[in-house]
Amino acid sequence: MEFVLSIWQQPVAKRWLCIFALLVVAWLVGIFFRRLVLPVIRLIVKRTPWLWDDVLFEAGVFKRFARIIPPLIFYNGLEYVPNLSERAEERLSSFAMAIIILFLMRAISAVLIAAERLQHHKTDRPIKGYLQLINILVYMIGVVVIIATLTQREAWPLLSGLGALSAVLLLVFKDTILGFVASVQLSSNDMLRIGDWIEMPSAGADGDVIDISLHTVKVRNFDQTITTIPTWRMISESYKNWRGMFDAGGRRIKRSILIDATSVHFISAEETQKFAEFRLLDRYIRAKKQELMEWNEALGKASPVNQRRLTNLGSFRTYAQAYIDTHKDIHRSMPCMVRQLASEGAGIPIEVYCFTSTTAWVRYERIQGDIFDHLYAILPEFGLRHYQKPTGIDVREAAFRSSAMAADVDD
Repeated sequence: MEFVLSIWQQPVAKRWLCIFALLVVAWLVGIFFRRLVLPVIRLIVKRTPWLWDDVLFEAGVFKRFARIIPPLIFYNGLEYVPNLSERAEERLSSFAMAIIILFLMRAISAVLIAAERLQHHKTDRPIKGYLQLINILVYMIGVVVIIATLTQREAWPLLSGLGALSAVLLLVFKDTILGFVASVQLSSNDMLRIGDWIEMPSAGADGDVIDISLHTVKVRNFDQTITTIPTWRMISESYKNWRGMFDAGGRRIKRSILIDATSVHFISAEETQKFAEFRLLDRYIRAKKQELMEWNEALGKASPVNQRRLTNLGSFRTYAQAYIDTHKDIHRSMPCMVRQLASEGAGIPIEVYCFTSTTAWVRYERIQGDIFDHLYAILPEFGLRHYQKPTGIDVREAAFRSSAMAADVDD
């Protein structure tokens, strides 16, 4: 006991014992908050009906604010340490304040993370870029304040000194500045949202946007790879956003069937009667026959070449139009037509142009496939052939027929 009292009576030992005791108290308070207070807060948060407190807790906001308490206790307790010189107190106070500022910066960063998560739950218009910029500014200002605290100088002269380094800062933060400007334009003009399907061939991106940040936009491609695009490229380069298709509720079918021109002919009376039995053509055949009869009667005894007659290609085009008009999966309020395009020497293109009533990819492909399966299968009923380039089998069959004809001639 006398030994302890003798040590306590020594100014230096007394001073360091008090500092050590202050550190122990701060450490114990930190453990108290970490082991007891935070679990209680967690239980309260779990039982509340609100979402925001859960997000704050998961982002570590309470945990990071709790870390400020121990250095704050140490900072405020220094004035009670006996025999502590003014210079030593200033240095220890500066060190404690620097730690407080550091933990405060991390706490503010956690609040920004929680804000981004809350916004993500409410809307698909991202503010992550703005929050990241605020986070960068917080850390920049915090670092300057920490340096000013440790060097015991005013923070404003240090901040004003950054103006002299503006050229260097512009170079260092070039991508950040470009990304911020791009983020503002993307958000204010509603050009891009999380969940949008975009195509950007220059970046090799074709998939859904999964993240929009200050510096990058992440796209999950349909082959499950991830493409990372600098945010500034989203306003300086062109890309296709399929959001309009999903909002409209219809997805376009635009595909052609190539008809062999040598299979096109005027239809005979027997074929006319046959086509009239098609449910989708009976009204067309009757109306067309009446129209052509009146037209040809007006010509009198003109040559059959000058008369108008039905063709199998025109009848097929009308049938295809009637087929998609009555299809249950075709959007009724959007353009729907079957048209003949200009031939470029590879058959006569008959294009189907319409919109499905669904935007789901798998169902869209199924509807499109069913329509063209039927149209390809019905071609022979109209005496039409699909145009395709000759294959090895076609060449062999042609050679075989030529050999057979030559043999017949020799006989």
